[in-house]
Amino acid sequence: MIEKQKKAKAYWKENVKYLFILLAIWFLVSYGAGILFKDALNNIRLGGFRLGFWFAQQGSIYVFVVLIFVYVRLMNKLDKKYGYDKD
Repeated sequence: MIEKQKKAKAYWKENVKYLFILLAIWFLVSYGAGILFKDALNNIRLGGFRLGFWFAQQGSIYVFVVLIFVYVRLMNKLDKKYGYDKD
């Protein structure tokens, strides 16, 4: 029973680590690229739009969707690592 609790605690510790990393990436892309570094990024154009504007309007959404798929992949690996992938 104690081994099972240690395993569950390690699983959640790793899960929370992944969450913080992925949310930090999303924050940097949405807030950093869309607001803080907007002026520097506006010197670059993407499809006729300034890159800072693009990140503020669409880029952060695309990154968020990609991060969802990354999270699913990481969680599948984590489930297999700790044996939670079995029904």
